[in-house]
Amino acid sequence: MVNVGIIGGTGYTGGELLRVLAFHSKVEVMAVTSRKEEGKEVWEIHPYLKGFYDLKFVKPELRYFEDCQLVFTAVPHGEAMRYVPQLLDAGIRVVDLSADYRLDKETYEGVYGHRHEGWRDAVYGLPELHREEIKKAELVANPGCYPTSTILAAAPLAKMELIESVIFDSKSGITGAGAEPTSFTHYPNLHEAIVPYKIVSHRHYYEMVQELKAFQEDIRIHFTPQVFPGSRGILTNAHILLRGELEKEELEKIYKEFYRDSPFIRLQEEVRLSYVRGSNFCDISVNVGGERAVIISAIDNLVKGASGQAVQNMNLMLGFDEADGLMFPPLFP
Repeated sequence: MVNVGIIGGTGYTGGELLRVLAFHSKVEVMAVTSRKEEGKEVWEIHPYLKGFYDLKFVKPELRYFEDCQLVFTAVPHGEAMRYVPQLLDAGIRVVDLSADYRLDKETYEGVYGHRHEGWRDAVYGLPELHREEIKKAELVANPGCYPTSTILAAAPLAKMELIESVIFDSKSGITGAGAEPTSFTHYPNLHEAIVPYKIVSHRHYYEMVQELKAFQEDIRIHFTPQVFPGSRGILTNAHILLRGELEKEELEKIYKEFYRDSPFIRLQEEVRLSYVRGSNFCDISVNVGGERAVIISAIDNLVKGASGQAVQNMNLMLGFDEADGLMFPPLFP
C-alpha cells in the first residue's frame, strides 16, 4: 500500500478524489485537509462516502503528510503554490489540480493576474500526450476540464499538422464552476438555459494553445465555453478546417493509431454525456465532410476532467498500471 494525502478535501474535486480512491486497491488516504471543517468526519461533509473512510479533516500542515509518498492539492487557483514547494522539498510527489503549474510562469502571471510565489517546473498531466514524462515527474499539473476535452479532440490531427484552424464549442455542467454558490450558478438563472460566458477570453484557452502548438506551431485556435443546466459533463464540438480533404476511414485510422495505447479513449459512432458520466473515459466521434472535420468529445468534468485524471497521473507516477482503480463503467442513464 502507498500512502497518499489530499489538501483541500471539501470541494467537488476533493470529494471526487475520495470517491475514486475508495476503489483503489494499492493506495490508502492518510490525511485530508480543510481549515473550515477541521475536526469533522469526512462523511459529515460528503455523506455519500459514509462507511468508506474513518478520517477527520485536519489543518493543511506538512506534519500530517510526512508518511505520504504523494499528495493531491485540490485547492483554488493561487492557493496551491503555498503548499507545493513545501511538499516537494520534503520529498513528497505532487499532483496539483489547480491552474498554478499548468502554464509557464510568465503566461500564468499574465492570465491569472498575480505573481507566482512558489514556481517549480511541472509536467502537464495529460497522459495521452505526456505519459513517459509523467512517470518520471515529481510535480504534475493536472489539466483543466475544458482543455482535456478540447486537446484530446484535436491532438491527433495537430500532430500531423493537418489543421488550418479549429473552433472549440464546449458545453459544461454546472459543477465546473465549483461548489461555492454564485449568482451565475443560481438555479433560476441556469434552468432551461445554455449560457455562454467568457466568450473569447476564458483562461483555459492558454492551455489549449500551449499543448496544440507544441504539435503544430501555426495552428489557429478559437474557443467558446457555455454552461448547460446539468451537474456533470463536458461536450465539445471541435470544428476543424483541414489542409486538404480526408475520407472518414483515413480520419478514423489517424485517431485509432494516436490513441492505440490509451485505455480511457473510446472511439464511438455516437457520443453522449450519459455514456461517460461518473467515469474516466473520453469518448470521441470523428466526422468529416471534405475539408471540414467535426470531432466530438465527451468527458465527465469531475472525473476525466479533474479527479479521475489526477488518479490516472498518480498511477503513472507511482509505477502502477495506468487504469488501476479507474476501470469502472459509466453511470447510465
